[in-house]
Amino acid sequence: MKENYIRLWLRDFWGIFTHELKTIFCDGGVLIIFFVAGLGYPLLYNLVYRNGILEDTPIAVVDRADCSESRRYIRKVDATRELSVAYRCTDMEQARRLMEERKVNGIIYFPADFGERLARMETAKLSVYADMSSFLYYKNLLMGSEFVMLDEVGQIQVERYSAAGFTGQESSQLVKAIPYGENLPYNRTFSYSIFLISAILLLIVQQVMFYGMSLLAGTAREENRSFATLPDSLHGRGVSRVVFGRGAAYWLLFMGLGIYIACIVPALCGFPQRGSYRDIVVLLMFFVTDCVFFCSAWSTFITRRESVFVLLLFMSPVLLFLTGFSWPTSAFPQFWKWFSYLFPSTFGCQAFININTAGCDLPMASMHLRALTLQAVIYYFLSCAAIYAENHVIRKRNAA
Repeated sequence: MKENYIRLWLRDFWGIFTHELKTIFCDGGVLIIFFVAGLGYPLLYNLVYRNGILEDTPIAVVDRADCSESRRYIRKVDATRELSVAYRCTDMEQARRLMEERKVNGIIYFPADFGERLARMETAKLSVYADMSSFLYYKNLLMGSEFVMLDEVGQIQVERYSAAGFTGQESSQLVKAIPYGENLPYNRTFSYSIFLISAILLLIVQQVMFYGMSLLAGTAREENRSFATLPDSLHGRGVSRVVFGRGAAYWLLFMGLGIYIACIVPALCGFPQRGSYRDIVVLLMFFVTDCVFFCSAWSTFITRRESVFVLLLFMSPVLLFLTGFSWPTSAFPQFWKWFSYLFPSTFGCQAFININTAGCDLPMASMHLRALTLQAVIYYFLSCAAIYAENHVIRKRNAA
């Protein structure tokens, strides 16, 4: 009896699995999302941000103060790796025209009272304007000017202590009592591609799967049918077969797509990979499994085919930020911290960053793997409950 049940379960599973694969390959929109977007987006992002390091960004300087401090600041800015002072302008109007003509990508403005405020030991201000057509321009202008500003603050403090009667060594010790140095082991060059691409690659896997699966769910409901409808031979006991059968089709496709995105694309584009391929593939097994049940559960709320594209524009930037790649998750407000726990990308991207960028192994990413496993279990039961409830409603409606 038990053997017959297992054989029947496997037969039903195989039927649902092959039916889902046929449905996927018969829908042109889903094929575009899965294969054009899934294969093209990772390459596109890597090509766009391939030059993750930008040096000697040309800027214009408007020095209305014309004092020794402002001239020293300008010399230091010009000596940084990030910036190059290409033009010295007499007013902001001239600098603005240079930026409009794309001859410079930023402006540093010194007000007329800059030197006077420093002489009176008051806070002096300067303004920085960046060309936001590329985030790299903004990054370089902000980093270059802030590095010089921090150095200048220390220099000004040393000068003030020296004027108060302290020796040069005493002044230096008062300003920097504990010497320190920079240590950036995983991104020494401040490459924007290393900073961004690690987070965005696995997010593509989740988003592409969600939009494709939801597209099929919305299409089915528009045509007055549903993937939740169980064959008469299954009844309520067949819910797990539907979830596993449909999920296996997506798992098979996205394991291949995930290996392409996480292993092949970085290698093709020269992206640094410090983790082993074995660890990345194991992470993908956890992550893709979680994504399958996550998408299966949430796609039950999609009633129209076009609803997916609204979510595409709205949710992707939010989910990217919630991975914590640009802001530490410990600093998140409590709402956003708990909200981020709803998505596999939160833990999957963090684990991928740790493995691929920082070079950690699977035991060091065990916390994220446990979180992915817990999510997968919860979303599996939610998927079963959603399919059972929808199937019950459909049967009652048909009976009436």
